[in-house]
Amino acid sequence: IAKFGLYVTIPIVLMYTFANNSKNLQKFMGNKSYIVYPPEGPRPPSPEELREMAREMARKRNSGMSMDSQRAGSALIGQELI
Repeated sequence: IAKFGLYVTIPIVLMYTFANNSKNLQKFMGNKSYIVYPPEGPRPPSPEELREMAREMARKRNSGMSMDSQRAGSALIGQELI
């Protein structure tokens, strides 16, 4: 009978302690931080910014290829003259 009395009274006392006085609950929960998130990093670029970056890279690649092809052509011409 004593065990049963403890099993019934302990939850009732705890509920009364925390439900009637929210400061107790805040104090109890404030001491333990269960989840600690890392600091937020920089946000990824927006889709519009990604598209613009892709266009820029394509322009650089195309202009670089045209310059390389001109250099290759002038090198071939120079070899033919020799």
